[in-house]
Amino acid sequence: MKLTNIEGTRHWYGFFLSLTTAFLWGVLPVFLTLCLEKMDAVTITLYRFFVAGIFVFLLLLKSKSLPRLPALGRNKSIWLLVAALFLVLNFVANVQGLEYLNPETATIVMQTAPFMLMLGGVVFFKERLNRFEICGAVMLLLGLILFFNDRLADLFLSLTEFTTGVLIILFAAITWATYALMQKPLLKVLTAKQLTLLIYIIGFCALLPFSTLSLLMDLQMIHVIALLFCCLNTIVAYGAFTEALNIWQAAKVSAVLAMSPIFTFLSMLIAVQWLPQHFTASYLDPWAYIGAAVVITGSALTALGRAKVV
Repeated sequence: MKLTNIEGTRHWYGFFLSLTTAFLWGVLPVFLTLCLEKMDAVTITLYRFFVAGIFVFLLLLKSKSLPRLPALGRNKSIWLLVAALFLVLNFVANVQGLEYLNPETATIVMQTAPFMLMLGGVVFFKERLNRFEICGAVMLLLGLILFFNDRLADLFLSLTEFTTGVLIILFAAITWATYALMQKPLLKVLTAKQLTLLIYIIGFCALLPFSTLSLLMDLQMIHVIALLFCCLNTIVAYGAFTEALNIWQAAKVSAVLAMSPIFTFLSMLIAVQWLPQHFTASYLDPWAYIGAAVVITGSALTALGRAKVV
């Protein structure tokens, strides 16, 4: 009986942590959009890496578990640099895409990331697709067609700002999936926190030459709050995500994370009402909303299907 209670507690705790991550990742595009009014994507990402890196460093320092680079060896060090590069590109592209797309569209397109990860497993690890993954992939593609039903011509026949934004977010999805595949061997020699710290350090050093640090001085209070939220979001969301993976099945965590677009849609509704000078309503027809629901469902099914091959 006690074991059942403990398992039940872990289940709900894992669900709560996963839902917290989904919420934070869902509202993040709204705050990033605010930051983009005064800062560029690279500078925003630099500050996010800086704040999160300091926090993780202090945690590891306190627990006396800072990573030892000599123990990695040359091959793993090169692997680390490449993996970090892909995650840095993912962070920057996610923000850059918001310069061309509204948050709702960006978060829906980003749901292709599990699909990219699935394809990567098939190509590089010779994994076989199961019926959940196949069904999820079909629903994902169908949902995207429905979501873009009134913009399909623009998407495929001309290179507009809208098309550019979609391509940037697709690139972000590809870089995230690539990083997710590359981190597997690294997690055999590093803990999740150690890997995260090293990536933050590498990312900060890579972005510093391309950043404009002085833009921080030009921020209004609303932009300062938005930037602080984005920095704290990086810490809390990834912390909750890591802890959820430690106590709950990865497939269930990923399935809950597929709900993040719901929070994006809801937070945009609130933002348009409270801050009309910064946000405008995104006019989506009923088919687009149906498509968004199908995309979310397909993404969740794809994640659950990963449980069969992991």
